[in-house]
Amino acid sequence: MSATGTPGAAVTAPSQQRGPTGPERPSGRRPRSGKPRILVYALLAVGLLIMSAPFLWMALSAFKTPGDLTADPPVWIPTEWTLVNFRDLLDKLDLPLYFMNSVIVAVLVTVSNLVFCSMLGYALAKLNFVGRNKIFGLVLGALMVPGNLMLLPLFVLMSKMRLIDSYAGLVLPFAAGAFGVFLMRQFMQSIPDELLEAARMDGAGEWYIFWRIVMPLVKPALATLSIFTFLGSWNNFVWPLIATNDPDKYTLPVALATFATDPNKAGGSNGMLMAGSFLIVLPVLVVFIALQRHFTQGIATAGMK
Repeated sequence: MSATGTPGAAVTAPSQQRGPTGPERPSGRRPRSGKPRILVYALLAVGLLIMSAPFLWMALSAFKTPGDLTADPPVWIPTEWTLVNFRDLLDKLDLPLYFMNSVIVAVLVTVSNLVFCSMLGYALAKLNFVGRNKIFGLVLGALMVPGNLMLLPLFVLMSKMRLIDSYAGLVLPFAAGAFGVFLMRQFMQSIPDELLEAARMDGAGEWYIFWRIVMPLVKPALATLSIFTFLGSWNNFVWPLIATNDPDKYTLPVALATFATDPNKAGGSNGMLMAGSFLIVLPVLVVFIALQRHFTQGIATAGMK
């Protein structure tokens, strides 16, 4: 008789139950080994080092003395930090003028793209009108046309409009881009139509809906478009070189390239060229750091579409 008074009944505690081969293991996946994760991090670190090495070399070389720049073997970290390269560059090149030209052109191009691409993207995504699909097809077709193929027609058009050597001639050809229209249209399609219909039923007009409802909801897309557009406009070299004959209208990349090819000014000074290149890259880094959170969110949202 068992302890419970029932013949043949054996009480087994749950904690003592065993499976066919031993104690039962808790359900769930086995923890992964840390070795594959360490290997992935190591490969990413090597890739990051390879991509960032040219930038680090340029940034460090801007503060090197002539002896460090010509040292053999090369010296990565300056033995003596100096600002003489920046002072010489400012003495021989009207850097504030060219810097301001680049800022004006890049800001105007970025703002115009944000406004016009958002407006057209909203129309293609949320408004029903005749020919909407055909217009979107033209936008997709424009994405496939190489940019260099349009340089000659743009130059002829700007010449006919007497806009060569002017800020308008540098801004208008890039005031709205097919990529920006496509990007904004894709993001605005994710906005529920019911939200816009509710606003229309309350008496809101299309302009109010666009500026006060839609635009605040697509801030990640606006940040992404801002970075891409500002970066492209700031680094644009071919069109400003073609569309400007007056040195006072040069942007910073054109002015630095002209300076580098003039032996009477640059004189083979790699230090000044590195300092100028560092100053060109610096505003782009500032813009990216300022909009990094929205940019990352925009890329992540685009990946879920």
